[in-house]
Amino acid sequence: MSFGVRVGIGYDAHRLVEGRPCVLGGVEIAHPRGLEGYSDADALLHAIMDAMLGAAGLADIGKHFPPGDERFHNVSSLRLLATVRSMVEGKGWRVANVDSTLMAEEPRIGPHVAAMKQLISSALGISGDDVGIKATTNEGMGFVGRGEGIAAMAVVLLCRGGSEDLEE
Repeated sequence: MSFGVRVGIGYDAHRLVEGRPCVLGGVEIAHPRGLEGYSDADALLHAIMDAMLGAAGLADIGKHFPPGDERFHNVSSLRLLATVRSMVEGKGWRVANVDSTLMAEEPRIGPHVAAMKQLISSALGISGDDVGIKATTNEGMGFVGRGEGIAAMAVVLLCRGGSEDLEE
């Protein structure tokens, strides 16, 4: 039996390092350290993409955008998110909503959530109300708590068909 909805979960984490911009949810945040990675290392968007790909049965972002592939060096994860949207839609799915959590001791995420929601919802073709972004600290525990990195989790609901199929 096949249902018209699927759920995917994604997780990503990156080290904080000197000399890199800090990009989260597509927003460049003023901070003395940024996230280390081959692309822009946007942990939030990477978690969302993995959730989308998983729900659609399309493997993970490492398979589609392998580290070391020059096409993806320092690329904006917003661009990759748009590509993942196209891949998911090519399988007959569309994103209904996203819920996510960023785990970071710093920088402060709250002031940037509205801009993140706008960029993510625009890239996915959904309402900003359909994008949840929360932030928490790790209370000083683990690599996040020691300020060594930032992690993100995301859950995505995919639905069959176009937006007209979701109208009430």
